[in-house]
Amino acid sequence: MKKRDLPQIPSQRASQFQASRKRIVWRIKVSTLHVVKRAMDIAVVLPALVLLAPLFLVVALCIRLHDGGPVLYWQKRVGRRGCEFAFPKFRSMCVDSDAVRAKIAAMNQHGAHGVTFKMKQDPRITPTGRVIRRFSIDELPQLWCVLTGQMTLVGPRPPMPSEVAKYSLRDRERLSVVPGLTCFWQVNGRSEIPFDQQVEMDIDYIHQRSLWTDIKVLFKTIPAVLFGRGAY
Repeated sequence: MKKRDLPQIPSQRASQFQASRKRIVWRIKVSTLHVVKRAMDIAVVLPALVLLAPLFLVVALCIRLHDGGPVLYWQKRVGRRGCEFAFPKFRSMCVDSDAVRAKIAAMNQHGAHGVTFKMKQDPRITPTGRVIRRFSIDELPQLWCVLTGQMTLVGPRPPMPSEVAKYSLRDRERLSVVPGLTCFWQVNGRSEIPFDQQVEMDIDYIHQRSLWTDIKVLFKTIPAVLFGRGAY
């Protein structure tokens, strides 16, 4: 059959074919990235938990000796697609911190009716708490969540259910991926970044995420932790 006798594919069918091919390529790319990210999470977290064990012990003793309260503070956080999970932190506040928060809600630096609550001189924070929050040591128990797959090293920070209840449809886009230990706004000011800007930075990450992006964020996390900008 001569070339000129071949049937021509209508432009609409050609467009549909191109769109279908792009979707397949995108799905393969996302699936591959998920596998690679999971492998990196395990490779980093397992030795980190072993190396950090002495630090965990010292922090636990300091917290217990201060007021005799529990070492860990557990919260419900919202992960990918709205699934809730148990979220641990080294306790950096007084035992009745949740009750005290209701009394100081109007002092929220993200606005009295803001989605998130941040206060630079929060009276609930203990002396030990100020040190471990300054260097993000209070967040280290979340390495367990990374190991179990509920979190990943890099991704939007997991919000509380009460925060998600105030989300707009745009805000909920940050729940489309596995939440992370660190993210764009964590290495660019942390609590000093307004909530709306946090959302935009999370969505930017979701749209451009890659292994190389994750590696860059992890390296930027080191000076962000050491200098403690926005850590309160």
